[in-house]
Amino acid sequence: MKVIFLKDLRGQGKKDEIKEVKDGYAENFLIAKGYAVKLTEQSLSKFNRDKAKEKELDNKNRESALKVKEKLEKVELSFKVKTGEADKVFGSVSPKQIKDELEKKGYKIDKKDVLLDHSISSLGYHDIKIELYKEVVATIKIKLEK
Repeated sequence: MKVIFLKDLRGQGKKDEIKEVKDGYAENFLIAKGYAVKLTEQSLSKFNRDKAKEKELDNKNRESALKVKEKLEKVELSFKVKTGEADKVFGSVSPKQIKDELEKKGYKIDKKDVLLDHSISSLGYHDIKIELYKEVVATIKIKLEK
């Protein structure tokens, strides 16, 4: 029997995958537990409609993320930090601080979307990447000053 997986099931199939399985296994486990539905014309057409809606939503989200990226890349954040001898910065700027500053400027960004590959702990300009959507990454400038 052919089934369409509705959820990921380790070792058996991934969501939206169409796979041939034994009849008893499909009826008694996959379909009964809600992991899959039997492949019929109706289920296949519903599957195709859902995929089209999902793709359309993905395109809309990507477009809006690209618009935000365009605006965000013009933003420059400035942080006043305490320094010691030889202009050594005490501590560093965290993703949460960057998120808070962006929120003050009207951008809603989660702190996990701020991608830091190193700590920001020296005076001057730094380029920071912010992931807005899948494969849409904005780069903003951050300035640390005394």
